[in-house]
Amino acid sequence: MSLQVDQRREAYRRMLAIRSFEQALPKRIAAGEIPGSVHSSVGQEATLVGACMALRDDDYITGTHRSHGHPIAKGARLAPLMAELMGRATGVCKGRGGSMHLADRSVGIIGESAIVGAGIPLATGAGLSALVRGTGQVSVAFFGDGAANQGVLYECLNMAAIWKLPVIFLCENNLYAATTPASTTHAQPDIAKRAAGFDIPGVIVDGQDLDAVFEATCVAVKRARRGEGPSLIEAKTYRFDEHAIGIFMPSHYRTADEVEHYRRERDPLALYRMRLLEAGHGEPELAGIEHSVAQAVDDALAFAKGSPHPAPDSIFDFLYSNPIGQQA
Repeated sequence: MSLQVDQRREAYRRMLAIRSFEQALPKRIAAGEIPGSVHSSVGQEATLVGACMALRDDDYITGTHRSHGHPIAKGARLAPLMAELMGRATGVCKGRGGSMHLADRSVGIIGESAIVGAGIPLATGAGLSALVRGTGQVSVAFFGDGAANQGVLYECLNMAAIWKLPVIFLCENNLYAATTPASTTHAQPDIAKRAAGFDIPGVIVDGQDLDAVFEATCVAVKRARRGEGPSLIEAKTYRFDEHAIGIFMPSHYRTADEVEHYRRERDPLALYRMRLLEAGHGEPELAGIEHSVAQAVDDALAFAKGSPHPAPDSIFDFLYSNPIGQQA
């Protein structure tokens, strides 16, 4: 299954939006406008967008602490997302979630967390809910190679396999858990092979190739919607930036030559842009998309800066919900 012309444009726009949005953050941190640190998805855009382009608008996803790319890949608006990072009341979580604890139900983001692997059981639960309600929805649990060694992944894989839940477990294997190389923590390098223990498909894809991720996710989504259960996809990808931006991070764990190789030879944006040109999309068309994304990021910054901080007397708001009371 291949992306159609309009979908290719949208995929490029979303990848570019992730890159442009996140490249705007370091200056805002330095200016004191974003508290704490942020975790960048620069370099991993094709994995996120390729997977999300295979989903319906009402499908669910859970992300990771590297949390801005996932909602943008699913189609989230940039302005309330930027406002959230700046702790403003107009943010997607009213300024209470910040960079690592986002949720945006408007695009099916049911939660992202600083706790490694925490989104996996949420996505599994969302898949169970969809199955019980008969909605035909699927959920995608994004997680990293570090989370692949968390026990919760295998508990959820087992449950999803037994009950044939419509869940796709998608590992963004960027080779490092913070500063720890996966080669020192995984007995064998291919996380997808672990799917065999649950008798479900395990697929390895080039995470820098948007089309490859899209096609693999489409197969997994169709399987899930048919009631055949979960799949495990491992996207071999790479993050260009350090683990976190805004705090000191050691860089000795990987070489400058390795980073430069991925930036020069394996940049998913450059690779996909070249593919679009080869497919007949002209330079003026792509330049127009690039201009519109740059403007959208500028508008998001202006919106966030112009938004109020939450009122002090609202500190206890949104701590819990009472859906029964809301229905009464």
